Amino acid sequence: MTLHDDRIHSRVGGTTAAHPAADRDALVGLYRRRLSKGRATLGELFGGHVEVASEGAWVTTVTGQRLLNCGGYGVFLMGARNPTVLEYVTDQLGRHPVATRLFLEPQVAHAADAFLSRVPEGLERVHFACAGTEAVEAAIKLARTLGKDRLIATSDGYHGKTLGSLSLTGKDVFQDPFRPLLPGVEHVPFGDAAALEGALAKVSGRGCFIVEPVQGEAGVVLPPDGYLRDAARLCRSHGALFVLDEIQTGLGRLGTWWGADHDGVHPDILLSGKGLGGGVLPVSALAASAEVFASFDRDPYLHTSTFSGSPLAMAAVRGALAAIEEGDLVRLSAELGARLLGEIRRIAREHLGHLVREVRGRGLLLGVEFTEPGLAGELLIELIEQGVIANHSLNSHMVLRFTPPAVLSASDVDFLCVAFDRACRAQAARYVPADESDTAHA
Repeated sequence: MTLHDDRIHSRVGGTTAAHPAADRDALVGLYRRRLSKGRATLGELFGGHVEVASEGAWVTTVTGQRLLNCGGYGVFLMGARNPTVLEYVTDQLGRHPVATRLFLEPQVAHAADAFLSRVPEGLERVHFACAGTEAVEAAIKLARTLGKDRLIATSDGYHGKTLGSLSLTGKDVFQDPFRPLLPGVEHVPFGDAAALEGALAKVSGRGCFIVEPVQGEAGVVLPPDGYLRDAARLCRSHGALFVLDEIQTGLGRLGTWWGADHDGVHPDILLSGKGLGGGVLPVSALAASAEVFASFDRDPYLHTSTFSGSPLAMAAVRGALAAIEEGDLVRLSAELGARLLGEIRRIAREHLGHLVREVRGRGLLLGVEFTEPGLAGELLIELIEQGVIANHSLNSHMVLRFTPPAVLSASDVDFLCVAFDRACRAQAARYVPADESDTAHA
């Protein structure tokens, strides 16, 4: 199957390429000359595919190949080009996409009301931004207005790559080229309440603890039962702010509206992003209690951004929230995630045996951790060959990660399982000795 010429107008250097291969070569050249040599190399490593269209759970390349999108780093919970989101966005695009920021504008007010009606109790104010890292930066600044200038994050946690949020991201490889970073930052092991208590005790009254309910980029690391409740309690007892980074885990990704809901905790600040723009526009948000938000409340110019709360982005937020509710996607995420976790675990164990350390997840955030370096990357490439897009984990090269949409059909699930089975078989042929492979299949 190939796409019709009238559906794709692929231009490279001002002229339409006569052949997809030539088009791709020219595109790689533009990447190398104008963007990043490393990014061009990465694109070639993943097969040199050129994506030009998407709908639902599927991405289409310039050659007409369709791939099941179980990647996207958590953006596409409701699939690509969700009809409800598109309806909200296209309507707004035709009327008023960007505001003057001097006058009142209805979309941002209605988006704020819709969003805050779905966050944990006690969060009454919201600041909208574009990228998730901007929401983290806003949280750091808000904490400082309250005298909470000693930041505590977790090892291998991921909170973004702008300078403030990078100071919290717990990975030296991303931090080292940009040191010195923010002062007064400490990292503690994820899931270790005793270590957190020790760090909070040293900065009593000045602490701000930021944590993911489940560490995504660290390789889908789930905390021990009760950890978030312990963290919330310890923050209260030491006069610290408790910030939940739900940029990847929120909006139904974990099978609950928020990771906070799973543990019954009420953060002082909650951060959202990824799917908040409905897979159509980049949007992030910081939600806070009225008390914590007080400085931003008093002075609307204290922390601003040109495109914060733009009407088009806010229409996407309203569409995304409506799509989640209309599609019952939180429930579907829980049910589909449980099924996929079991199938992925079974297939991985069957074919790769001791090479699999653990298969884990919650909702539609799933990870396969391997015992051998390089295997996660090779399996990612093999999956693409089989027609499935997955994720590598930025803070853990040993983990292959799946973040599929909640709109997968039964046939989509079957396609994913068959593709994963074939990919694992191919890897087993390279890694598993013949006698062990025979035993595994017995």
